[in-house]
Amino acid sequence: MTLLADMDQIRKIDIFTHIWPKSFHEKLLSVAGNMRDMHRRSEAVPMMTNLDVRFEVMDKFPGYQQILSLASPPPDAIGSPADWRQLARLGNDGMAELCQKYPERFPSFLAAVPMRDPQAGAAEANRAIMELGACGVQIPANVSGKSLDAPEFRPVFQELEKLGKAIWIHPARTANIPDFSTEQKSLYEIWWTFGWPYESSAAQARIVFSKMLDDMPGLRFVIHHAGGMVPFFEGRVGPGWDQLGKRTSDADYSALLKELKRPHLEYFKRHFYADTATFGSKAALDCAIAFYGIAHVLFASDAPFDPEGGPMYIRETIRAIDALDLSRADRDAIYYKNALKLLGIK
Repeated sequence: MTLLADMDQIRKIDIFTHIWPKSFHEKLLSVAGNMRDMHRRSEAVPMMTNLDVRFEVMDKFPGYQQILSLASPPPDAIGSPADWRQLARLGNDGMAELCQKYPERFPSFLAAVPMRDPQAGAAEANRAIMELGACGVQIPANVSGKSLDAPEFRPVFQELEKLGKAIWIHPARTANIPDFSTEQKSLYEIWWTFGWPYESSAAQARIVFSKMLDDMPGLRFVIHHAGGMVPFFEGRVGPGWDQLGKRTSDADYSALLKELKRPHLEYFKRHFYADTATFGSKAALDCAIAFYGIAHVLFASDAPFDPEGGPMYIRETIRAIDALDLSRADRDAIYYKNALKLLGIK
């Protein structure tokens, strides 16, 4: 057997793939009406709602499995609080049903929670994990414009620390956040290309510097798209932020670094994991591995969001990983062993 064929047979657990279960999709349409922008993009991908197409794509890759999560929008992005709770419940029930029916394809799923209703969000996280078998929770990087470190969201994080499950952070920025202060919206989909990595990075920083991880040291986060900007800007994140407070005159940050229980860079490396969904960029993967370490990088393709509706991003992600200068043990760790450990699945 050739080395390439041998690598093809490695088990692969894709930890960040998206789906709209039928009942969730129907409720979403009834609440939202016509899909717009990113949500229209989701609906246009056949693999999002058609299991036959999804299985046809998955069968192209030996040993390939998917961890399911809802595609945008978050369940509480539209509608009333009652709608938020129902959308989360329908999404979780639908994904759990798929995992039960096709366990060889879908080992588990990520629970959806209505973050704008934190008490209901904590309760739904508990139900999805304890009763339905979810292996983690997916939340947006901002909750209707609010940062994740806002005190009102603490009940969700406290519940997840108690349950011992990791939290997947998915970017949620839209075109209504402009790139320049004199404009009303982001142009040319800059909000997606550069805005999403920025938002993922800002979320990590707010979690670290708000002392959330001192209060809840058991929290672990999976950051989509190789950790956003953080790995590439390690010099700014590390020694650059050693100078925190010296660039600011209207607030005193000088004591914050001393108040943290550990050096700030250690929080980024200890509590955050990155996935490999870089649309085939080997350079981005090299950067993420160098920053987070092999043990904190997990295989993900972002399927089915690609020009072909499913196979290309999976294929290109595998190609990029296999092009890395890694030992077989490290490759196994990224493809599935890190997922088994972090997700707690067999």
